Amino acid sequence: MGHLVDKVWTDGGSGQSRRDRQPCRYQIYVPDLLVGRQFFMDGAVAADVSDAERAIVEFNAHASALVSTEALARILLRAESLASSRIEGLIIGARRILKAEVEKNVPGAYPEILASEVLANIRAMDFAISSITPDSEITLEQLQEINRDLLATTHLSGHGGTLRDRQNWIGGNDYNPCSADFVPPNSELVPDLMGDLVAFCNQDDLPAVAQAAIAHAQFETIHPFVDGNGRTGRVLVQMILRRRGLSPKVVPPVSLILATRAKDYLEGLTATRYIGVPSSQSALDGVNLWVGRFAAACSRAVLDAMKFEATASGIELQWRKRLTPVRRGSSLDALLQGLVGMPVLTVTTAMNLTGRSHQQTSAAIATLVEAGILRRMSKNLRNQTFEAPEIIAAFGALERELATPGADTRSSEPTRAVPARPQHR
Repeated sequence: MGHLVDKVWTDGGSGQSRRDRQPCRYQIYVPDLLVGRQFFMDGAVAADVSDAERAIVEFNAHASALVSTEALARILLRAESLASSRIEGLIIGARRILKAEVEKNVPGAYPEILASEVLANIRAMDFAISSITPDSEITLEQLQEINRDLLATTHLSGHGGTLRDRQNWIGGNDYNPCSADFVPPNSELVPDLMGDLVAFCNQDDLPAVAQAAIAHAQFETIHPFVDGNGRTGRVLVQMILRRRGLSPKVVPPVSLILATRAKDYLEGLTATRYIGVPSSQSALDGVNLWVGRFAAACSRAVLDAMKFEATASGIELQWRKRLTPVRRGSSLDALLQGLVGMPVLTVTTAMNLTGRSHQQTSAAIATLVEAGILRRMSKNLRNQTFEAPEIIAAFGALERELATPGADTRSSEPTRAVPARPQHR
């Protein structure tokens, strides 16, 4: 049964005040195992889960109808990674991170520290998505690799990918867990809890959206790593949806919704931490509350991703009209197809994107610059960077729409910081 365990903190280190060095009492929470546990969803929640799954499946089935599936998948994955980082206080604009992603491959250019951490989140999401196929198994080693990548550029890199061997906590102060908002199970329990969680992730008994919601909540409750647990746990969501075959092409940017509804997100996670047996009413109510909120976030994420796809398609269509004629299969055609997913690029990244020669790619970029579709961002002739401002603006609009429950920051205030609305001249 889910229960609390009383503990006494006696680890008063040097450099602390006398008060902070005093022994104090706290409680850790030990969750039930998931494998073998019965989950019951009430009618409304079951309907929300069904709606969310249908929306994700239909979005993936029709994702290639408007713009390049690969390009759409790339940009939405970045949106998901940006939002997941934002939840952890790593706030950076879309334009800055897209630029930093290009610059990391430019000799002599080094992304800022904040950008490096968010880029690590993108790498982790890329790794997770590429390593999972429908019906494949999720492993603890994969989760460790994701966490290792997330922490690689931080001062905690030495702890990346290693299950914690110490107590951690959420909230309170940095010295002891006695005033913390939540204290996860002690480190000795982590290996068995994670083994159970991974086994649960590889089952097919529950609807995929419900399974992803429950697995994410359990992961955050265990908090198995020294740092990066929130971001790793949100990558796990996408791994489960992909393993179950719901999102084989395009990830729904669920974290964009969770970042907007942060209070509901945290309340939902907390509601799953019941005291008593899993069949109790409080346990059932807690799981239903969280699964229902998570399913609603999935549905909303798909709705807005579809709007973005339509916007991007409209932009690409206008580009092609501006450049008429565009020969099918040409370097220009290939670059236009990929530009939605890579709106900041260099000649080198454009060559990798299109598979064309330096000369062909340079000519295509020159044509787009002349037409006002691409704009030079740097004056460095050797490693010039270009951007497609219309796609970047649309990407920012996606963030703004998802930052308010009403889907429009012009009619209601956003619940978090969002990119500024472009000024029309």
